[in-house]
Amino acid sequence: MRCRNSFLLLVFVFTAYFGKAQTKNISHLNQVWIGYFNQTRFSNKWGMWTDIHLRTKENFVDNLSQSITRLGLTHYLTDNTKLTFGYAFVNQFPGDNHANISQPEHRIWQQVQWHNKYPRLRLMQWLRLEEKFRHKVLDNDHLAPGYNYNWKLRYNLFFNVPLNKKAFAPNTFSFVLNDEVHVNFGKEIVYNYFDQNRFFIGFSYHTNTSNNIQFGYMNQFQQLATGNNYKSVDVARVFYFHNLDLRKK
Repeated sequence: MRCRNSFLLLVFVFTAYFGKAQTKNISHLNQVWIGYFNQTRFSNKWGMWTDIHLRTKENFVDNLSQSITRLGLTHYLTDNTKLTFGYAFVNQFPGDNHANISQPEHRIWQQVQWHNKYPRLRLMQWLRLEEKFRHKVLDNDHLAPGYNYNWKLRYNLFFNVPLNKKAFAPNTFSFVLNDEVHVNFGKEIVYNYFDQNRFFIGFSYHTNTSNNIQFGYMNQFQQLATGNNYKSVDVARVFYFHNLDLRKK
């Protein structure tokens, strides 16, 4: 397991570095990302995943750029390893090539997620595959028939270190370090196989033993479809993680 994890991390960090090293034209934005995550466990084997997001466009509070609603059915291989299959609807609010209309996107996704828990450290990883169907755009006022399609592979690595003597206890804080790399592939991808890297540093406030609020700074570095244009976004990120266990005690 450790060898596999190290190999995945090495591959994706190299990909992110290579993508960033080729920068030419970089635009800079400031955004706010707000998210709600829920994982509800129904039985020893089955549960449900839900997450909802809202993101601003620029200058932290100017307009909206995107909303996401994601649902999934989770199968627990063990208490710390689970598989999820689901659907997500993404709404791209009016943008550069669709100034007066929103652009919808449908995603089918599959994920394996695993946790490692130690007395003074929590480690979480996931590997997610997405099949993305983005509605074609005709002009600023009209959508075109059909969809553009591509695959995306995402690897997420998350560290959580307690800042109090009672680790991860209610009403305590912990330090959070998180990096997620996105890689595109498919016949419609020409220049931006490296899609983006998301680096987050911040804190988590544990409302109880299961739930927490994460807040801090994230940098999203993204290569655009043209290949020589990049976007660097400074993000104020606030996520709430809500976990429910409905099994009979």
